[in-house]
Amino acid sequence: MDASDAALYATLLTEGPAGLAFFDRELRCRRANDALAELLGVAVSELQDRTPSEALPEPLAAAFETALRKVIAEDRALTGCDLVVPAGEPPAPPVPQVPPGEPPGARAEAGERILECTWLPARGDDGARPGVVLTALDVTERRRAEEVIRRKEQRYRSLVEASAQVVWVASPEGGVIDDAPEWRAITGQAPDDYAGGGWMSVVHPEDRPRIEAAWRECVQENRVFETNYRIRTKSGTYRHFDVRAVPIWQGDSVIEWVGANTDVTGQREAEEMRGRLTEQLSAAALRTARLRQATSMLAEALTVSQVVQVITEVGRSAIGADYSAVALLDDDKLRLSIVTPSQGADGDAVSVSRDEIRVSDQTVMSVAVRESRPFLAEHPDSLRLQLGHGEQDLFAQHTEERAWVGLPLLAAGAPIGALRFSFTRPREITEEERVFLEALAGQCALAVERALLFEREHRTAEELQRSLLPSDLPQLPGMVLAARYNPATRHVQVGGDWYDVFRLPDDRLAVAVGDVMGKGVLAAAGMGRVRNALRALALNDPRPAAVLAGLDRLFSATEDEEQFTTVAYAVIDPETGQGAFSNAGHPPPLLISPGTSPRVSTREPGTPLGWPSQRQQTSFSIETGNTVVFYSDGLVENRRRGVDAGLEELVAVAADAPPEVVGDPERLVDFLVDRMLAGYEQVDDVTVLALHVPPEHV
Repeated sequence: MDASDAALYATLLTEGPAGLAFFDRELRCRRANDALAELLGVAVSELQDRTPSEALPEPLAAAFETALRKVIAEDRALTGCDLVVPAGEPPAPPVPQVPPGEPPGARAEAGERILECTWLPARGDDGARPGVVLTALDVTERRRAEEVIRRKEQRYRSLVEASAQVVWVASPEGGVIDDAPEWRAITGQAPDDYAGGGWMSVVHPEDRPRIEAAWRECVQENRVFETNYRIRTKSGTYRHFDVRAVPIWQGDSVIEWVGANTDVTGQREAEEMRGRLTEQLSAAALRTARLRQATSMLAEALTVSQVVQVITEVGRSAIGADYSAVALLDDDKLRLSIVTPSQGADGDAVSVSRDEIRVSDQTVMSVAVRESRPFLAEHPDSLRLQLGHGEQDLFAQHTEERAWVGLPLLAAGAPIGALRFSFTRPREITEEERVFLEALAGQCALAVERALLFEREHRTAEELQRSLLPSDLPQLPGMVLAARYNPATRHVQVGGDWYDVFRLPDDRLAVAVGDVMGKGVLAAAGMGRVRNALRALALNDPRPAAVLAGLDRLFSATEDEEQFTTVAYAVIDPETGQGAFSNAGHPPPLLISPGTSPRVSTREPGTPLGWPSQRQQTSFSIETGNTVVFYSDGLVENRRRGVDAGLEELVAVAADAPPEVVGDPERLVDFLVDRMLAGYEQVDDVTVLALHVPPEHV
């Protein structure tokens, strides 16, 4: 199974709306997702490795096992089974077929749910039949909608069938010549009113010009008159009629016209009802899709400000809100701080508190929080009646607002904040929209709670990293140093990359660059342990090979086997430039010398810490005017560029660096990072440390 198949399989099991399960040939449930367990009212653990009779109530278990045995015995799919699940009771067995005259599926009484089940024989690549796959969909709303439409259609069809046609006769020139009691009974016209062209006076004014022109044209051309129009009844209401009139010929002449009006009001109303129901179902499906989209977007929002951005977008697209705001309760639960998204210098959203609202104030969000319920004001008069002028005073910059919605953000039943939408026109919130907004507020509350937790961890991680990375690099008369650290994730300013530069007791300089696999607090903690251990070992025996060997022993004794950590470590005499270097699986350093091309070391990098290895060290010398650059693999490797290609590109970028950049380590590290990351998505932390020996000035 490749990665895409695995991702598809995992997503279907964990995120799919349909219930899914696999039963082996002994009828045991081998896999089932949460959606199926929720539909059946049991836990996944109660289904796992059990037969239906062991996990489900008797009627339902019998129906399950009957279907499974049928599919296994006949080796064919069993489809079209509806399962009626009563409210608060064990599910009833599937309905195998629908009686004649009934709509597809089963009827659902109040509180019941209907599941549409499909049983499919599973087939392996080798032709084996390992068992049966079950899919189940909740079709309650669809079945209920179908039932409503069916009943409406039956009612209107009966009305049409019970209604008698209105038959009328007209002269060859189109004037009425016979009385039509059925017509007069419907319209309330007297015989004199109806005679001649008086019938046209009860045709709907909007239809009258069209009907007059069409009737005149058909009479002149002696062709069939077929149309529809609305007629005013004696009660003052209008009914729809289909009309058909044909010329009666005698020889070559038309002697009269005979027409029939059929009342199709019921049919038209049924069509309109069907259209409205279809629109309602479509709107419900659209809201569901938007809620899923919002849930997905909120799942990716890391900070509270990003949550506000998502809610703003969803509010505008889903319900047409012109303004939105999120407010969070402070620790004492007495004030709400309104959070709005604002763009930082790097394009990221940052949280900015605009105003504070007391929970006791008369505002949309305060009421929503105090009463833990939605607050609706469909027009300004409604707002003033409920709140007075508090809301307008607070949001004075939005004087064009004309309708408001406030929703509490609840976590574990307790308010943590509020959500506010407003409109620049009066706006009635339907019951369906209210349900959608409450669901959206629930997702927003979860996202805000997660974002607050993330931001707390973020602050902790930043503080931890600041304490682990050196705040200042040593200032040396014959050597200039500069360092940069770019985390992979914009909002998690901590990772496993690290660097360290410190003086040894004999005034030599210890330089280390490392990479601990992972991100976040755990990676930073691992980095801190390695850094502190390296310092302790270096103070005892600073030789690079001895320090890395000591780290190997410590790493094997204290760290997980899965932990992957690399370190490059050097000891340098800043007065002579002489030094020794040892590498534990880290990328080779880059050497930039005047008059020659930049190059990276070709020596074997060694193995990561904790791996069986005999650590070696290499002597080197940093000549006057030379620069040595240590870095992590995030600088040269990403999803589109392998390590070897990255090293070649690093050498090429260094060769393009102007002399004034090479001679200034601060500018050099920025130049290398900017050029190496340009056009690529950064997927790993990037650490760069440059040591430059300035040329001697005469």
